[in-house]
This record gives sequence, structure tokens and C-alpha cells, in this order.
Amino acid sequence: MRVRKQRRHRKAVRFYTACFGFRQPFRVLCDGTFVHHLVANKIAPADKALSDILAASVKLYTTRCVLNELRRLGGSHAHSLNAAKDLSLARCDHEGKMKADGCILEIIGENNPEHFFVATQDTDLRRKLLEIPGVPAIYGLRNALFLEQPSTSQRQFVKSSEEGRLHMTELERKMLKRRTTNILGAKESNDSSDEQEDFQEQNLELSTVEKPQAAKNVLGVKDKVQFKRKKAKGPNPLSCLKKKTHENSKHSSEKEKKDGDGTVRSRGRKRKRSRKGKTSSDIGN
Repeated sequence: MRVRKQRRHRKAVRFYTACFGFRQPFRVLCDGTFVHHLVANKIAPADKALSDILAASVKLYTTRCVLNELRRLGGSHAHSLNAAKDLSLARCDHEGKMKADGCILEIIGENNPEHFFVATQDTDLRRKLLEIPGVPAIYGLRNALFLEQPSTSQRQFVKSSEEGRLHMTELERKMLKRRTTNILGAKESNDSSDEQEDFQEQNLELSTVEKPQAAKNVLGVKDKVQFKRKKAKGPNPLSCLKKKTHENSKHSSEKEKKDGDGTVRSRGRKRKRSRKGKTSSDIGN
């Protein structure tokens, strides 16, 4: 039983955090009836009990109107008044002159901008709160606390808001139409400018081709290519041998002339003897 209750509470908390932006630590707005229930059933500490059912850290609030209502109830609610004084005060401009349920409804407003969990034992107040989108309600039963499941009106509000986000509004449709017309107009102007530039480039190319041809015709230049005749050229100087000089021969002839009569002395050539050619008589000597 406890596991099923915790599962239902986690599912409801996930619904409010995902669809309405509730964030930790959760803020719980308590009225006089809820504080009196906590004191009468000895549920303490209150923040620990509420954090157990929400599975997150909490911060408890009340209002001046709630404190004044507990004061008017007399001594039977003195302990409840002392317990309520320990809670933080939510801002209200009534200065304690309004009923507690009216003060809480005014703080919640149309869409609960402060993201309050409202803890109350008043069934009529709980019914009114569940009709407002994004307002979770907490109540006590003996020594246990419970979180109300999201009502059908709250679920229908979430579904309709999601469908509305999927479709465009009339203002968005007008803005989209204006942007598309501007983009198409800019594209058409760019295409026309590109066509004009291409046409001008083609005219320039034709004019550049026609002008040299007209100049050639005026000067009498032939269009056909004329080949030059090849003329006989000399030998390649790199492939030719250099001429030999006879200076060295003259110097050698002058050195060989030693006699006064001008005869040229021929050099004799000595013949070397080998050992094999020696005779026996030569060996004996």
C-alpha cells in the first residue's frame, strides 16, 4: 500500500514539474486548518513529512491572514498559532483583514506564478484549487499526508497547450508569409541581375573577337599562317674539333739540333737482355 502511494505521488510530482515548471526545493503554502491537523495528529517535523511524500526538499509558507484567523479562533488553536508563526510568510497585501481561503486564492491567481503546493483541509478550497491549472493540493488523513492527483481540467489544459504549441498562431503565419515574399523578391532580383551580367559578358566577348578580324582586313593581313623557308646554316661549333698547333714540334726539333752542320741526331734505342737469352759461356765468365 505504501509503495503504491509513493508511486502515485511521484507520478503527480513529475506531472507538475514537467508541465508547469516546478523546481526544488518545493514551496508549500499552508493554511490554518492544515497546521491544526499537523499539531492535533502530532505529525512533526512538518517539513520532514512533506518532503517524504514529495520526495524532495520543501520550504513551508503561510500568510498574515492565516495567522489572524488562528488568533480569532481562541485558545483551542494556540498551539497551532505558535506552530504557524515558525513558518515563512508569503507576501500578501491584505494585512490580515481577509479570510484565509480568499487570501490563498488571490496569491495563487490564475496560473500560480510562484509555483506553490497548497496544503489545506478545506475541501471546498481544494476543489477550487484543482480547477486552476498548475496548482497541486496536499491534505492530511489522520497521521498520513496525501497529494491530490491532477484533475481532468488540469490535464485538459496541458493537452490543449501542447496542441497550441504545435500549430502556428495567426501572427506567426503573417510573419512567415512576409519573410517568404521578401526572400522570393530578393532571389528574383538576383537572377535578373545575373542574366544581365551574362548578356554583357557575351557582348564583350563578341566585340573582342570581331575587332581584331576587322583590323586585319583593313591592314591587308592574311588570315592563313605563313611558314618560313628553312635556310642552310653552318655546322654546329660545339661538334667541330679544334685546330692543332705545331709549336711543340718546332721546340723539339730545335733541341735535337746539336751539331753545327745542321744534321739531326737520331736517338738509338737500347735493347734489353733477358736472362733466358744468355749462353753458357756468358754464365761461366
